[in-house]
Amino acid sequence: MRVVIAEDSALLRAGMARLLADEGIEVVASLGDTTHVLEVVQHTRPHVVIMDVRMPPTHTDEGIRAALEIQKLGTGAAVLLLSQYVEPTYAEELVRHAPAGTGYLLKQRVGDFEEFLSALHRVRRGETVLDSDIFKQFVGSPREKRATELLTPRERQVLELMATGLTNNGIVNRLRISERAVEKHVTAILSKLRIPNSDETHRRVLAVLNYLRGMERLQGRAE
Repeated sequence: MRVVIAEDSALLRAGMARLLADEGIEVVASLGDTTHVLEVVQHTRPHVVIMDVRMPPTHTDEGIRAALEIQKLGTGAAVLLLSQYVEPTYAEELVRHAPAGTGYLLKQRVGDFEEFLSALHRVRRGETVLDSDIFKQFVGSPREKRATELLTPRERQVLELMATGLTNNGIVNRLRISERAVEKHVTAILSKLRIPNSDETHRRVLAVLNYLRGMERLQGRAE
């Protein structure tokens, strides 16, 4: 795998590059800002671009904007964004406008290198990967929990994994339950939440997030 790292922290850049090199992953470029990231991606043709959400000069949403532009280049590069904070709005924008092969993780996940490496391989395969803490932002407070009150505890657990982009097979491996059981839970979830059934992971993630965001807004008006 070939990757580009765009991260303004020199220490984190160097640390990721060393960890990835130990796994046989080639870091073809390492950047401190997004100024030349598009040119670098076009020139080096990486499989994945790992990029911070908040980059110089404003440290707001430069990473998100660059990620969307990278996806438009048509080079096939996937994007894995890292953020210091849980920012559901940015994650939703990325999933809504970018095709599959996109991930959004908290930086602390880099410390759990196996999880980080798994996310890297998943976005390269074209999957959508969202940090589980982003999902919890949607349903973590009493108001948002009403959106899933029709679900059983196991169904809520499966829904969280769906929202992070896992396929049915991925959920089987994570929960150590049968494929048939997962299919049953997913069918029940989609039915109860009135989400159109789809085998495409990216659409399923977006449907889940859209539903929860919609429920949040409706409940806010009701209160």
